[in-house]
Amino acid sequence: MKNGQYFPIAACAGCSHSDAADYDKRWLIVDESGRLVTQKDFPQLIEIVPSLSYGYLAIKAPGMLRMDIPLDVIEDDDSVRRVALVGTHKVDVVDEGDLAAAWLANYLKAPCRLMKVHPDADAVDWTAL
Repeated sequence: MKNGQYFPIAACAGCSHSDAADYDKRWLIVDESGRLVTQKDFPQLIEIVPSLSYGYLAIKAPGMLRMDIPLDVIEDDDSVRRVALVGTHKVDVVDEGDLAAAWLANYLKAPCRLMKVHPDADAVDWTAL
């Protein structure tokens, strides 16, 4: 949390929704190699604005239609589990799918994927941000 803001998607804009604390840095964006991307890589990440609404993480950005991602899905499908790199640390994550990846690739003009930190994952060291 920073200045009353929570950051559901690491390295993107914050939101002050009362429920956002439960979802602070629950998602991250990775490049093709599975590495966390930051505003150093893509300064326009700050323009990706998340909000929480009716059980969904809603994501908006200039020139893009809103995308909704379910907040609480049981991650029991091992086919979507991946490992992401946050700095030098490996993090157990769940891939949010091709639609989210296409949305990000369209906005960032580079192949990227939206990942959710697996609920059973160890605590993430976010110092890479």
